[in-house]
Amino acid sequence: MSYETQIKKIASLRRQKRVRKKVRGIPNRPRLTVYKSLKHIYAQLVDDLSQSSILGTSSVCPVLKKEMTEKLTKTQIARKVGLQLAILAKEKGIVEVIFDRNRYIYHGRLKALAEGAREGGLKF
Repeated sequence: MSYETQIKKIASLRRQKRVRKKVRGIPNRPRLTVYKSLKHIYAQLVDDLSQSSILGTSSVCPVLKKEMTEKLTKTQIARKVGLQLAILAKEKGIVEVIFDRNRYIYHGRLKALAEGAREGGLKF
């Protein structure tokens, strides 16, 4: 690993720690955490007290793959992932969440996912 790559990785971990120390999920208001790769986006609800994942969904999920028949942009797919997460959360009785943007800027795909979750009925 080159020096520049190491510096970027360290900076990324610092941003993640800075966000995470302000955000804690509890059973009645779990943390909605997001991870994005170059192709896909993943979201899950985490209870930090019991250190467990309550539920999760992603753009790789078979349910969403069936819905996406036409060619969509990554931002449109992220919005659908947010809607799917809101539907799954409502089935579990979860209405309020705390948004954990991880180390990413609240922009683009992350913003679309959050708006999709709000549109589905989750409150941040």
